[in-house]
Amino acid sequence: MPRAHPLDAATVTAYACDGAVVLRGVLNAQELQRLEAGIEHNLAHLSPLALVASEPDDPGRFVEDFCTWQGNADYAHVLRESSLPHVAAQLMGSRSARLYHDHLLVKEPGTRQPTPWHQDQPYYNVDGAQNVSFWIPVDPVPLASTLRFVAGSHRGTWYMPRTFRDQQAKWFPEGSLAELPPIEAEPQAWPQLAWALEPGDCVAFHMLALHASSGTGPGARRRVFSARYLGDDSVHAPRRWRTSPPFPGLEQRLPAGAAMDDPLFPLVWPPAPG
Repeated sequence: MPRAHPLDAATVTAYACDGAVVLRGVLNAQELQRLEAGIEHNLAHLSPLALVASEPDDPGRFVEDFCTWQGNADYAHVLRESSLPHVAAQLMGSRSARLYHDHLLVKEPGTRQPTPWHQDQPYYNVDGAQNVSFWIPVDPVPLASTLRFVAGSHRGTWYMPRTFRDQQAKWFPEGSLAELPPIEAEPQAWPQLAWALEPGDCVAFHMLALHASSGTGPGARRRVFSARYLGDDSVHAPRRWRTSPPFPGLEQRLPAGAAMDDPLFPLVWPPAPG
């Protein structure tokens, strides 16, 4: 049964206003230990969806993997039995929380590859405003290499999703969505939020919040697990292209506009009776 973790009203309001908040000590020591074990298991058993997101000449290495929780008991425990489902429901303003997917992001020491500014939802197969992603490190993350957000960027505009390394528009057709604003060139117009994190902390952010991060320092390893949840208003949005991550065959089971009611996306809040 998921662990209850009531949030104060200020945290819920900040999430609705800014699209991103920091949450300290959300995972306890046992959950953090299990998450670290799950990450190491994942790295040793990468799935077919795994990719190296850094250049071959990068002195470090940026590895990503997706959707492995069903074969990883430690991931499953944290996703379903920790406080994350309850926290997700509160931040989303939703009666329920449904597990969407997990995402591994590991930058080895010395990785130069940044994560460029982007939103997550345009890469996905989901419509709706009630959603949340948790970015959970198991290593200390200094301010220089943490995730950064544009405050309030989750409210409205969808920006063109592009491949990170060569900026190709593989999802929406060119010209169909707005291009990214000049975030770094006009910092006054695009105020940023960022927090240094310790193991057990996390940041929670909306899937439309613009975010980015830098590489890692020469001696710093950054192992991060992302947990993504959907709320009451989330519906299936089949695309004509391969989403990231993909869910092959889902369109045969869920028509466009249907609730995400499928075994791939179990309800994790409220707790089942008994």
